[in-house]
Amino acid sequence: MSAASPSTPATVALERAGVPFTPHVYEHHDSVTSFGEEAAAALGLREDQVFKTLVVSVDGDLAVAVVPVADRLDLKAIAAAVGGKKASLADPALAERRTGYVVGGISPVGQRTPLRTVLDASASDHPTIFVSGGRRGFDIELAPADLVRVTGASTAAIART
Repeated sequence: MSAASPSTPATVALERAGVPFTPHVYEHHDSVTSFGEEAAAALGLREDQVFKTLVVSVDGDLAVAVVPVADRLDLKAIAAAVGGKKASLADPALAERRTGYVVGGISPVGQRTPLRTVLDASASDHPTIFVSGGRRGFDIELAPADLVRVTGASTAAIART
């Protein structure tokens, strides 16, 4: 990791696990609320290779869905993927408390309370994907299989266009 890259719980967890990753810092604009789209545009990437981390409540239990920024999360599919019946997006304040990250910078890696994680199956279409590195304006690039390994994630078709 270069000296210009921030150290976050995500990068610390990846380094501790021996997972190779490439940090990518970009300028975040405070007026932007579509964080994943901002990352894709700033880094010059296609939106199907940049993934957003969404905290969901499935039957009252929190879980994490990681889907391409170009797509929407299929709530029925994420519920089924974790063995539940009904899913909704979690309250942002609760998501921040449980993960230790701010909305727009929630990483699937290095969360304060590790949550059950499901990575959209489309991630395997790419040799590497980009996810939040733990703060706005910072993404990490890594192999999908490494993300699955370090988070204990499962994979399922949970995105819809």
